[in-house]
Amino acid sequence: MEGFSGVFLQLKDPRTGNARRHDLCEVLAIALCLCLCGGTTCTEMAEFAEDKEPFLRDFLDLKNGLPSHDTFSRLFRLLDPVAFGACFSEFMRAFSQQTAGVVAIDGKTLRRSFDTASEKSALHMVSAWSCEERLVLAQIATDEKSNEITAVPQLLRLLNLEGRTVTADAMSCQREIAQQIVAQGGQYVLSLKGNQPTLFDDVARYFADPEARVLACQPTVDADHGRIETRSAVVCHDVGWLQDIHCWPGLKAIGAVRRTREFKGANAGPPKTETAYYLLSEPIAPERLNQCARDHWGVENRLHWVLDVDMNEDRARNRCDNGPQNLAILKHMAINKLNAEPSKLPIRRKLKKADRSDAFLRSLLAM
Repeated sequence: MEGFSGVFLQLKDPRTGNARRHDLCEVLAIALCLCLCGGTTCTEMAEFAEDKEPFLRDFLDLKNGLPSHDTFSRLFRLLDPVAFGACFSEFMRAFSQQTAGVVAIDGKTLRRSFDTASEKSALHMVSAWSCEERLVLAQIATDEKSNEITAVPQLLRLLNLEGRTVTADAMSCQREIAQQIVAQGGQYVLSLKGNQPTLFDDVARYFADPEARVLACQPTVDADHGRIETRSAVVCHDVGWLQDIHCWPGLKAIGAVRRTREFKGANAGPPKTETAYYLLSEPIAPERLNQCARDHWGVENRLHWVLDVDMNEDRARNRCDNGPQNLAILKHMAINKLNAEPSKLPIRRKLKKADRSDAFLRSLLAM
C-alpha cells in the first residue's frame, strides 16, 4: 500500500465532512481489485468488499468498516479526472522511459456514457498504446470524436517520445501534430486520407505510376478465423518534389500498404483489396512500414476490444459528472497490470482467475 499510496499522494480528496471517513487510497485500491476481477459498477465494488473482506484486511486498515456503493459512486463522480489521469501518467512514466517501439494513438467512444436528459454526449477517450509492451501509457478525454484533433497534442505532451515511432489514423494527420512529434524527439507514421485532399491525391497518383521509384518488400500472409490477408508495402525515399509543393513538417518518405482479404466458409466471396497511404518522418524500409501498420491495429485488438468484450465498457451506464472518465482510467490501470502478468493466459481467463484466486489477485496488485 505504500507504493500504491505514493502514486496518488498529490491527488486531492474531493469529499467533505463525514463523506471522508473512508480513506481515499483504500477506496481506490478496492475499486482496482474489482476491475482486476472483471467487475465494472460501484454496486459491484461494495459487494466485492463484503465478499473479500478477510482478503482486503490483509493490506487495508478499513478503520471505519467497508465503504458502501454510494461512497464509491460519490468519489468517482467528484474526483478530478485530470488530476487522476496525471497520477496514472506519472505511474506509467517509468515504463514509457524504458520502452521503445511503436506508440499507437487512437480514440474510443464509451457508447452508454451519454445522458439525454442533460444533453451530454458520449465520452470519447483518446489513448496512447505501447504496442510491444501492451501498455496504456496515457489517456485524455474529449466530448466528441471530432475534438480528437485538439486532444492528441495534449496527449503527446504527456509522453516521452525519444526513440519512439508514433502511429495515428487519418484524423490525426495534421501539420501541427507531425511537428510536435518531431519536436519531442519521436518519429511518425501517419495514415493519409481525404482530409488532406491535395497531398493525398499527389501521393496516390505517384504510387499508381508504374514507373515510380519505390522500394518493395515480400508480401506477408496471415490466416485466421476464416480469413486470409495478404499485405505488401512500398516506400519512396525521394520526396523532395513533394516537399517543394506541400512543405510537410519532418517528411522524409511516403509509403503505401496494400491489403487483400479473402474469406472462406459462410463469408466466402470475391477478394477485397484496399490501399492505405502513409507519411513517414524517417526513410524506413518497406518491411518496417508493413510492421508499423500492423502494430497500429494492436490498439483496436488488444485494448479497445478487451475493454468492450472482456470488461463490458460499452455496456457500463456510468453517466453522472466525472464518473465515466475516472472509471475508464481505472480500467486502463487494470489492463496494464493484467498485461504485465507474465503468464500466457488471455485477459478473460486472467480476470476469472483473479476473481477465484486471492493469491493470483495479490500477485497482480504487487506488480
